[in-house]
Amino acid sequence: MLVLYKIETGKVFPLHDHAHAQFGMFLEGGGTFKVSNSAWRVKKGDAYYIPPGVKHELRIDSKQPSVVIDFFTPRREDYLAEALPPDN
Repeated sequence: MLVLYKIETGKVFPLHDHAHAQFGMFLEGGGTFKVSNSAWRVKKGDAYYIPPGVKHELRIDSKQPSVVIDFFTPRREDYLAEALPPDN
């Protein structure tokens, strides 16, 4: 499942985990990513991988909104209600 986010400056996705592998890339902006016991700065062009069940947190602190593309496997059933219908 592919998810495209536009995230406002100051947004925090608190420490959480899920049963999905998560791969992603910052297309714009940046912030601080905490994965397990490590934290690092992320910026435009940076990519990441979070294994299933690993706690992680994201704080957006760039001067502009961030645009992030995420890929989840298996798909996030909890996101389907927000998804756009497929093109016909």
